[in-house]
Amino acid sequence: MALEFVPTAIPGVVLVEPQVHRDARGFFLESYHAQKYREGGIPGPFVQDNHSHSARGTLRGLHAQNPNPQGKLLRVIEGEVFDVAVDARRGSPTYGQHVSVVLSAENMKQIYVPPGLLHGFVVTSDIAQVEYKCTAFYDPKGEFSVAWNDPDLAIPWPVDAPVLSEKDAKAPRLAESTERLVDFA
Repeated sequence: MALEFVPTAIPGVVLVEPQVHRDARGFFLESYHAQKYREGGIPGPFVQDNHSHSARGTLRGLHAQNPNPQGKLLRVIEGEVFDVAVDARRGSPTYGQHVSVVLSAENMKQIYVPPGLLHGFVVTSDIAQVEYKCTAFYDPKGEFSVAWNDPDLAIPWPVDAPVLSEKDAKAPRLAESTERLVDFA
């Protein structure tokens, strides 16, 4: 299978299906190549790498950052997650819409979520380890959350009662967060 960059229903959100070389020893894949990814619609540059470890049912999100919005390139190195990107850019033709994908250590897919979108995931395996690259540094003063279960977003999460941080449990709906959003360019 060749490296593929698959566009989604939200322009700029790209699903990456890597080229995996398997043999009796295991596998090898190129998890990032600046030139190839740029040509595939993932501009970078990336300035920070993050790694999370979470138990089944943990939902991290929906998060964004403004100022200094972050683009994120995510992959799962252990377990499985249901990953979601929500277009929260004021003036975007796909504002309020979401795309979701299952990312796992097994399928080795990646997703690129451009700056200005909300992002979140829920762990659907016993544990999951997620690694992601960011296009801007984390800014705790700029970070904000939107309710994972906002009825206006109608995201079909595969959990009813996720494990949430205190911040995410108290997050407002998207309609109550408009002053925090990035303008569509």
